[in-house]
Amino acid sequence: MDVKVTVNGETYERDVEPRKLLIHFLRDDLDLTGSHIGCDTGNCGACSVIVDGVLLKSCMMLAVQADGAKIETVEGLARDGELNGLQQAFSDHHALQCGYCTPGMLMSATALLRANPRPSEDEIRKGIQGNLCRCTGYVNIVDAIKAATE
Repeated sequence: MDVKVTVNGETYERDVEPRKLLIHFLRDDLDLTGSHIGCDTGNCGACSVIVDGVLLKSCMMLAVQADGAKIETVEGLARDGELNGLQQAFSDHHALQCGYCTPGMLMSATALLRANPRPSEDEIRKGIQGNLCRCTGYVNIVDAIKAATE
């Protein structure tokens, strides 16, 4: 099936199998490997992307369902090789260790901050509750998101 999407401002058109997941389409067909494959069950959030303004787990969506959509991935956050404020806050506050969850965390935090530019700590924790991190304990991640609001 033909799928046409705009990812990070660039339009792509590909023929894909109807059963291909969006995460595999992004990584394998478009070579956008920033989003990670974690669980393939929607539990970990490593594959989180923003589709038409809505945060989604790309392992839970078929590529054909994204036909005509505007998709944002972690690759689209930086501009001209410069980290955006949220990415810089993650670096400054040591909000990553192994980095596997980081792309999904960044996309979840991006969606959160768009909807609520000044979230409380509780709102931040709720905003990233669909993302699992096995390394950091979340304290530095929450601190980084708070810092990005300032």
